[in-house]
Amino acid sequence: MYQSHCDEEPHYGDGAVDASPPTRTGWRMIIAALSLVAVLVGGVAVDRIAAVRAERRTAKAFQDGMGTADRPSVHVRGFPVLNQLAAGSLDHVDLTAHDIPAGGGTRPLPVTKLTVGMDGLKTSGSADEAHADSVTATAFLSYADVSSALGVRVSQGDESGRVDATASPPLIGDVTVSAAVSTASGNRVAFTDVRAEQGDLLPPLTSLLDKALDEPIRLRNVPEGLRLRSVTTTEDGIDARFTGRSVTFRPDPSSA
Repeated sequence: MYQSHCDEEPHYGDGAVDASPPTRTGWRMIIAALSLVAVLVGGVAVDRIAAVRAERRTAKAFQDGMGTADRPSVHVRGFPVLNQLAAGSLDHVDLTAHDIPAGGGTRPLPVTKLTVGMDGLKTSGSADEAHADSVTATAFLSYADVSSALGVRVSQGDESGRVDATASPPLIGDVTVSAAVSTASGNRVAFTDVRAEQGDLLPPLTSLLDKALDEPIRLRNVPEGLRLRSVTTTEDGIDARFTGRSVTFRPDPSSA
């Protein structure tokens, strides 16, 4: 029997797709979705601009407070930053600074590199200081800077937690002692348990090395409120770890 072609299912070749245009409702959904994306993208962009401004302000406050030649790198964590700024406190900020000077006093020891994690960083107050609820920090002290401060050549020791201190007087040659590195009160690094490693410790050399190592050396220009908790020797220097609450970053009057 003859069967009308109108009753047959439409047939498309292999790979063909029904390209029917979206319905009016479909168009509305597409437009709504695109609008939402635009709002979100715009919101993220505005928030990022606010974060950059907060980072720049924090970097300037730290540079002014600590007297660094270059501005530190700063990264504000969390989203949205605008809400944090409105509340007057940034949830978490990471900061890295180099070559923090330590003027004043005897045997000034600069901080070669300082890495800081700050929680609850206040966004209001003086433009040349910054205040955080809690802070963890690591100050890296290069052996070159430690050597300049102590007046003897300092390098990594053969044992963990120890350094070698070498004096090189004329006609005698190198004389090296080993010393344990530890913390002392007042944010100071102490050198204890001194042992002869190389050369004869003649009285003048003993006096020279004793003068260099007997008195703990203070880490100056460390932000107020930070307390030295531990020190670790590395291949290139000493890592000094700090923690603190209610920490203010501003100039240390004794370093002026």
